[in-house]
Amino acid sequence: MTGRELLDELEAQESRLVFDRFDEQIAWQLGVALREAGLAAGLPITISIRRNGQELFHAALPGASADNDGWLARKSAVVDRYGRSSLRVGEEFRVNGGSFDTDSRLDTRVYAAHGGAFPVLVRGTGCVGTIAVSGLPQLEDHRLVVETIEAVLGDLRPA
Repeated sequence: MTGRELLDELEAQESRLVFDRFDEQIAWQLGVALREAGLAAGLPITISIRRNGQELFHAALPGASADNDGWLARKSAVVDRYGRSSLRVGEEFRVNGGSFDTDSRLDTRVYAAHGGAFPVLVRGTGCVGTIAVSGLPQLEDHRLVVETIEAVLGDLRPA
């Protein structure tokens, strides 16, 4: 897959994965689903779900470390700043021939445009928070978050 194809897919995900509402119950449902998927696969991940700066869910699974919390914060900061997934932001810089770390002029101790943080997008409102995973290679972190959002949105939609 080319960089442009990946970017197109990331943009499509953000257009598709939109909540009608987002509250503590939905955050819990997402967090539990991510935790269960991680435990079932033996993944050494840390999970964070935030809304407007408030952490609604946090879990660290066996094998994860405090470093993962740092990655969660830095990836989530990118989503908060750009309103797009951390993977998409990094890919936009790459497709345009640059590097987030050097071309964004942002402090890399605060921001990391690596996959794994996805915006909580609410229809008619926009980005209200982040759903983030750290502990795997960036594409796998991103994929786990996206697949879980897709599953939970499927459960929330009326039959």
